[in-house]
Amino acid sequence: MKEMTVQQLTSKVLNKESVFIFDVRNESDFNDWKIEGENFQYLNVPYFELLDGVDAVKDRLPHDKEIVVVCAKGGSSAFVAEQLEEAGFDNVYTLVDGMKAWSEHLHKAKVYEDDNVKVYQFIRVGKGCLSYMVISGEEALIVDPSRFIDVYESVAKEEGVRITHIVDSHLHADHISGGRTLAERTGAKYYLMKSEGAVFSFEPLEAHDKIEFAQVQLEVLAVKTPGHTPGSVSFFVNQKLLFSGDTIFVGGLGRPDLGGKAAEWAADLYDTVYEKVAAIADDVIVLPGHYANLDEEMNDAGYIGDTLGNIRSRNDMMQNKQKEEFIDIVVQNANTETPPNFEDIVAINRGQKVVDAEQQQELEIGPNRCALHHTH
Repeated sequence: MKEMTVQQLTSKVLNKESVFIFDVRNESDFNDWKIEGENFQYLNVPYFELLDGVDAVKDRLPHDKEIVVVCAKGGSSAFVAEQLEEAGFDNVYTLVDGMKAWSEHLHKAKVYEDDNVKVYQFIRVGKGCLSYMVISGEEALIVDPSRFIDVYESVAKEEGVRITHIVDSHLHADHISGGRTLAERTGAKYYLMKSEGAVFSFEPLEAHDKIEFAQVQLEVLAVKTPGHTPGSVSFFVNQKLLFSGDTIFVGGLGRPDLGGKAAEWAADLYDTVYEKVAAIADDVIVLPGHYANLDEEMNDAGYIGDTLGNIRSRNDMMQNKQKEEFIDIVVQNANTETPPNFEDIVAINRGQKVVDAEQQQELEIGPNRCALHHTH
């Protein structure tokens, strides 16, 4: 039986290859969250309907394309793939470890390099989350790390640098931060807004307008003008790169409704966009904390990000809106579905709750729902 790894499938997504996904999870799970590729085709038939054989679906599957069978953790897909091979399909693969592995894979892309700094983006393809490594001299700063901290440690080792600073742009609601664990493992300083209410020890960003090391000067922006959550910040590096957290995306703005104060926080988001961000030059590269659609938002250089000028020109929410109109639009869009389990995830990120690795994985399963993408 042939296997496909999430790394191999990711490269097919990025290269816009044509693949047929045969997803054997329950219909509700498939409708909620699936592997997305621009030239992917899909068939969803629950595994339990295939226990007696694949005769009923043979006519709905192609013989001239790679078929990747997908389930939650890899077991059911192996059973189905074997039956398809017996039925005469040659190009059948099972996705190793299924959607669990898809949710956890980080794809590294190089974003930027000059004499002072090199930046990598880590794209969590199955989840829409983005994290970053900023390297200068022999030190590295990590922005919005996921819980898969081995990846950052291994890249730091390859680059011959030490991780010395870790920042979280806000208290994440859709995934568990690796910031605290990475800081414990590396001895790095971990920075977070005090107003986010974390109960463990960290460096409060309120006390650090700037973080400097080697040839990096990082400015902490939007401290008093949050948008997404009360302690949402952006990081402006060397006047060239804006790590915008969940405040500005390539295709939208952060959603300020998760705290139940949509109108109040929308007013803060307006001030962030029209005062702080309006003062930043058009050629600054915006690097967000999430994305909604890889095909639409990944640029020709192979990473997710764009110049602030391009983002402004596409996003009418950032152009000459009056404050009341801006707030009305945000509030109208504020009833979108919240991230599943977000209260538990926030409690873990605050240090108020501890769960084991398996529970962490269960809590994070599903798509990203942290952006206001209706505001194009």
